Amino acid sequence: MLEELKKKVYEANILLPKYGLVTFTWGNVSAIDRESGYFVIKPSGVEYEDMGPEDMVIMDLDGNKVEGNLNPSSDTATHIEIYKGFKEVGGIVHTHSSYATSWAQAGRGIPCYGTTHADYFYGEIPCVRNLSKEEIEEAYEKNTGVLIVSEFERLKKDPVAVPAVLCKNHGVFAWGKDAHAAVHNAVVTEEVAKMAYRCELINSEVKEAPQELQDKHYYRKHGANAYYGQN
Repeated sequence: MLEELKKKVYEANILLPKYGLVTFTWGNVSAIDRESGYFVIKPSGVEYEDMGPEDMVIMDLDGNKVEGNLNPSSDTATHIEIYKGFKEVGGIVHTHSSYATSWAQAGRGIPCYGTTHADYFYGEIPCVRNLSKEEIEEAYEKNTGVLIVSEFERLKKDPVAVPAVLCKNHGVFAWGKDAHAAVHNAVVTEEVAKMAYRCELINSEVKEAPQELQDKHYYRKHGANAYYGQN
């Protein structure tokens, strides 16, 4: 079942090492079929070069395996909570890409210092707090997703306008309309993390880009009046 979606999720997972977002098996991609309520995700701990579309695992939003011979990613419960909380999301990526994860380990969101960031993210990419001892012991992966969704609500962040988040001391989750869009946003997250790090090294007193510049670059690519690209 969902053979086409399994193929697309496999292809998206293969892009993670291609774009330098993962070391060993430190990452995963999933995508959901909203009509059935099932989603497809990478199997846990399997090397990218050793897997094929047939190895992808189909899950439901209650955490039950629907199809597959392998165990799903250990981050499956986080994906579930993001899919449940962000209805617009069709694909999710988790990585420990080095620059973005450095910001996560520092406990800092990534400020918008320039137009590359503003083209994709409306404002700062937030870094959510650590889970409490109780949250970790109770249901670590599930509570990671619950925290992401609740923090976006608290911060009044639109998950479509800010399709990525940093988890303190952990790593990166990014998402999009499908698996490939999620990978695209994960690549951009890593690039703007790198740029922001270097920016602060060059000028320790740097300020965020002017709001009017951020607005111009974000809205020329997104929304009803967007004019970037070909119609």
